[in-house]
Amino acid sequence: MTEPLVSLPTTDEEWRVRLSPDEFRVLRRAGTEAPWSGEYVDTKADGVYRCRACGAQLFDSTTKFDSHCGWPSFDDAIPGTVKEIEDRSHGMVRTEIRCARCDSHLGHVFRGERMTEKNTRHCVNSLSIKLDPR
Repeated sequence: MTEPLVSLPTTDEEWRVRLSPDEFRVLRRAGTEAPWSGEYVDTKADGVYRCRACGAQLFDSTTKFDSHCGWPSFDDAIPGTVKEIEDRSHGMVRTEIRCARCDSHLGHVFRGERMTEKNTRHCVNSLSIKLDPR
């Protein structure tokens, strides 16, 4: 399960070679996939979710929950793997989450919704992650 992390591209051209056009749009341009369209929305498999861009471990499947929002949701990230950045796009203030290793866009984190005991929802694009089953 613990495969070595790959070296990181340094230019958009290198990222475009590594990622599909949809992955590039989400991971490198902070895009969003359509709700309910991602492969991991309803996945219940045991494992670790890695960054699709660099392979870093981000979320354990034990923290995944059904939020019914249209995207995979996790109430916790593996410590130190996700960074938070204020996002003022689309006329609102949100907190964007990015991979701490390669700075790729993952989605947004929301707090105070009372969906879990941790009161946190990391709302993640399926295109940003890849399940490494146990």
